[in-house]
Amino acid sequence: MGKILNNLEPNKVFEYFEEISQIPRGSGNEKAISDYLAQFAKERDLDVIQDEALNVIIKKPATKGYENAPVVILQGHMDMVCEKNKDTIHDFEKDPIKLKVEGDIIRAEGTTLGADNGIAVAYCLAILDSNDIPHPSLEVVITTEEETGMGGASKLNPENLDGKILINIDAEEEGNFFVSCAGGVRTKVILPVEWENADESLETYIVKVRGLKGGHSGMEIDKGRGNANKIMGRILKDLNTTFDIKLSDLSGGAKMNAIPREADAVIMVDSKDKETIVQKIEKWNNILKNELKSSDPDVNILFEKFDNNDKKVLSKQSQDKAISLLQIILNGIQTMSMDIEGLVESSTNLGVVTTKENEIMFESAVRSSVKSLKKAIVEHTQTVAEVVGAKLVTESDYPEWEYNPDSNIRKIMQKVYKEKFNKEPKLTAIHAGLECGLFKEKLGDIDMIALGPNMYDVHTPNEHLSISSTARTWELLLDVLKEIQ
Repeated sequence: MGKILNNLEPNKVFEYFEEISQIPRGSGNEKAISDYLAQFAKERDLDVIQDEALNVIIKKPATKGYENAPVVILQGHMDMVCEKNKDTIHDFEKDPIKLKVEGDIIRAEGTTLGADNGIAVAYCLAILDSNDIPHPSLEVVITTEEETGMGGASKLNPENLDGKILINIDAEEEGNFFVSCAGGVRTKVILPVEWENADESLETYIVKVRGLKGGHSGMEIDKGRGNANKIMGRILKDLNTTFDIKLSDLSGGAKMNAIPREADAVIMVDSKDKETIVQKIEKWNNILKNELKSSDPDVNILFEKFDNNDKKVLSKQSQDKAISLLQIILNGIQTMSMDIEGLVESSTNLGVVTTKENEIMFESAVRSSVKSLKKAIVEHTQTVAEVVGAKLVTESDYPEWEYNPDSNIRKIMQKVYKEKFNKEPKLTAIHAGLECGLFKEKLGDIDMIALGPNMYDVHTPNEHLSISSTARTWELLLDVLKEIQ
């Protein structure tokens, strides 16, 4: 039993959630958690497939009375987004997640919690480990690299699955069931740069964007939250126009699919300009605190002395192009749905900016529930890249999941939810990539729905999970499995 969550109910769910929290499982580092899942199945004499992508499929026979029911796939992903606060000491390659309970909430100490999507894994393990939960034949599918482009699901062999119903457990709001999702693609604008030696008389400073909330680039793209990379672009454009600054490093964001909370720019300036630049930065603080007073009231722009032994700076042309790209690369909501009220139809998030030896890379996550609009954003980005002599690379292109008006699992979910809670559930599309799109593409005639308990601020160090909601969603899931005949 775990030491932190051992008094929580449902006991088995939280026991397994704590157990997997001890295993580092950032995207691309899933070997240990994949091996754990495979060993879990073997120890219980369950059929298991662990493929080359480290996806794990565990099959459990139907309980008595459910032998003729359709096979149900329970699906989630084993990887998590690894974000931490700047002052948090944590190595996601080897350190366990440090859990803590605050009333009805579970959170981590200065890092992402991994409830996205560890709660799906915990639910599935608790069901697989049970002897008294009625259910049809189950195929538990836990995929890898979902957070970095659904790499595991894209490599899944459909011949290993017989399921006719898929329940995805990757939603984040209790009672809000997803029946459609956006497709997506990752874009990388790669700008070749040239360097030159800086004047020895110049002083080095760092401009920092801090205090933003960030968040999931699909789920929170409609919250109006500031993007640190785009904010940095505005500030640098102003400084570059007003002063003879020299840019030596540019970086922002940590994950392409997370709205960047922080960005840094190392610049070299003439000492005589320092005080005026300080005043300029203070003006930007006032501007941004006004613009973001509702979404990001703690936004803060810092200008600090910086020890820099490397006296290389970008050439004037490279500097101007880099700053221009920060400004003109699309970001945020592009279109809203005319069919589903309040649904973001297409968007793009400038998530990561990285300075390398001979290039600066600008990475964005593009999403749309309309394939042609996704293509249009990519084509716009291609044009932007061409204008400044950069190169565009696309990767991790995944399909959308279109609404099925005749879904039987949706009708079952609605019926059970209403009977259990005496209210109607919400059925909605999600402006984020669920693996359901890939499963639909691979499996064809598969009936799907997505659910999950209340979790908040996912993809940020403030990620937290409701204990009571986890329990209610668990009970709902078991009742739905019982209803499938």
